[in-house]
Amino acid sequence: MARILEQDAQKMLANVPEEYVFRCCDGRVLKNMAELNNALSSMSEETFAFHANTAKNDFRNWVRDIIKDEKLTRDLNKATSRSQALKSVSARLAFLQNKLT
Repeated sequence: MARILEQDAQKMLANVPEEYVFRCCDGRVLKNMAELNNALSSMSEETFAFHANTAKNDFRNWVRDIIKDEKLTRDLNKATSRSQALKSVSARLAFLQNKLT
């Protein structure tokens, strides 16, 4: 398993460029992993299902393509519910924030 350096953690936790923000169907605009965590904690099940279902997983794709966090991408790929996705994002967020201290 690759080690995460402080500079890698900073990149994954930083705001993404404006053209790559995540636009939720409920109107929220997410700029970073912390905002994804907050959104998952309060969004409706319907909003989650719109973005993550058997046909697509927008959260996973955004984390993979824009945030570039391979571990969180794998974890979100396995998540079948909003609570599982939230648990994965929360754990990864805590881990990365710990790398900054």
